[in-house]
Amino acid sequence: MASMPGMSKSSARKESPAHPWLHPEKLTQFVDPLPKPSVLHATEQRSNPLDPSQRIGYLRIEMRVAEVPVHRDLPPARMWSYNGTVPGPTIETRTGQPLWVDWVNQLPSDHFLPVDHTLCGAGADLPRVRTAVHVHGANVPPESDGFPTNWQTPGQTYRAIYPLQQDAATLWYHDHAMGIERLNQYAGLFGFFLIRDAQEDAQPMPAGEYEIPLVLCDRMFFADGQLHYPDSGDPDAPWVPEVYGDVVMANGKIFPYLEVEPRAYRFRLLNASNTRFFRFTFSNNLHWTQIGSDQGLLPAPVQLEALSLACAERADVVLDFSQSAGQRFTLINQSEPVMEFRVKPPGIAVGSPAQPASSPSSFAVPQTLRIVERIPESAAVQTRRLTLNEYMNPKTRVMLMLLNGKYWHDEVTETPRLNTVEIWELVNTTQDLHPIHLHLVRFQLLDRRAFDVDDFLDYGKFHYVGDPAPPEPGETGWKDTIPAHPETVTRIIIPFAGFPGRYVWHCHLLEHAANEMMRPFQVLTA
Repeated sequence: MASMPGMSKSSARKESPAHPWLHPEKLTQFVDPLPKPSVLHATEQRSNPLDPSQRIGYLRIEMRVAEVPVHRDLPPARMWSYNGTVPGPTIETRTGQPLWVDWVNQLPSDHFLPVDHTLCGAGADLPRVRTAVHVHGANVPPESDGFPTNWQTPGQTYRAIYPLQQDAATLWYHDHAMGIERLNQYAGLFGFFLIRDAQEDAQPMPAGEYEIPLVLCDRMFFADGQLHYPDSGDPDAPWVPEVYGDVVMANGKIFPYLEVEPRAYRFRLLNASNTRFFRFTFSNNLHWTQIGSDQGLLPAPVQLEALSLACAERADVVLDFSQSAGQRFTLINQSEPVMEFRVKPPGIAVGSPAQPASSPSSFAVPQTLRIVERIPESAAVQTRRLTLNEYMNPKTRVMLMLLNGKYWHDEVTETPRLNTVEIWELVNTTQDLHPIHLHLVRFQLLDRRAFDVDDFLDYGKFHYVGDPAPPEPGETGWKDTIPAHPETVTRIIIPFAGFPGRYVWHCHLLEHAANEMMRPFQVLTA
C-alpha cells in the first residue's frame, strides 16, 4: 500500500450532471463469470530476420479498439486492446525457442484519455497516439525492448525478436510509450507472457484448466460504463500525480465469480494498476501458498495469510480448495470485495453438475522448487547510490519526481558493463513506496534499512536507523520489480547479462514514470 501522503496527492474525482460517475457499490456483485484470457502459441514458423538459417516462432498481434463487457448491468466499455480483448491473450513460450512478434498498431489517431503535452516526450508536436510494446522482465536486445521513445503510430508495425534464453517466469507485456504509457495501459494495453522450461515442467503443479492467469487492476468508470481517467482540472496540464480507481477489475470484469473444484489450482497474479498496491486476503481465511515471484519459482513455497503486490509485481501461487467444498467466499483487497470463488461439491466437475471431476482432490506442493544461488556481495564490481526524489515546483505547485536528481534528457550516468555485477542502493527520500523496475535484467534483493531522511536532505549526512531487514520470504527468488519503501535504502544486486545497449529503469507508478521518474542506463560491452 502506498503511504497516505502519497495517496493524498491524487486529484479528487469530479462528477458533473453531464458525466455522472459509476457508483460500484450499487452494482450487483458476482453475476459475471471470470473470463480466462485466450492463449497464443507460435505455431507458425518463419526465418529469423537476425539469422536466416534459423526458423523461429511467429505471432502477429494487433492493437485496436474493443468494446469490453465489464459487467452484466453496464454497456460495453470502449477500451484499447491486444487482439480485441482486455487483458490481451496470454502468450505462452518456452526457453530456448526464439519468438518473433509483429505488434501492429491499428488504433485511432486521437486519444480518448487526457494527453498532457507538458510532460517529457508528449509534446503537442508529436502524434497523440503512439505505442511502444515492452515485454516486462524479458532479456532482449535493446531494439526489441520497447524503448519509450521508439514508438509507432497508427498504421505502423513494431517487429520484436525475443531470444527467450532465460528461465521459466511469469512475464507480462504492456505499452511503454513516452509520456502516455499511463494512459495506454489504463486503456487496456496489457497481457501475460509466460515462459516455460523443463525444470518447471518437472514440478507436479496444477496445469491446464487448473492454471489460471489473473490480472488485477483498479479503474474508474462513468455511469454509462465508459472509462474515466481523472485530470487536474487544467486542460493545458491535466496530469495528476497518482490515480486510484474505486473498483478492482479481475481479468477485465468488475466483481466476477469463478467456479472451482475442491482441489488445488495454480494462479498467476499480476498487478496491472497505475498506482494502487494490493493486499489480498480471503473472507474464509484461506491461506496462500506462494511458489514464485516476478522471475520464476522461489527456492521453497511460502505460506501467507495475506498476499501483497506492488504495481507490476507478479506472484505465482497455489490455492487449495479441497477443504472448501460447497463454499462461496470472496477475494478481498483491504476491506473491499474483488471476486467470488464458488467451490463445487466433491466429485463434481466445473461447468457440468452431472460430470464427475477426474482430478485429485488433494495436492502437496513440493518443498523444494528451484535452486536460487545467492549472489555474494563480493561479486559486485561497483556500488551505486541512487536517490528517489520528489520536488514541488514553487511556481506551478506541481509535483516533480526524479531518479538520482536527474531528468530524462540528462547525460546517462549508470553505465554498467556486460557480464559484471553491481549493487544498486535505492535511497528513497520520499513518503511514497516506489516499485522500481529495471529493464533487461533480473536481480536479487539484499536488504532494506531505514535512514534519517532529514539529516540526508538538510545536511547531506547519511545515517542509518536500525538494522538491515532481510528480504521477505516471497522476495527470496529472482526479481525485476522491487518495492522501495519510504525513508529506506533498498539494496539490490544485479548481474548485467544478455545484451549491451540502452535500456531504462523507472518507478512503476505510471504517473510518476510519466513525470521524469524514469532514466536510461547504458550497458557497455564487456
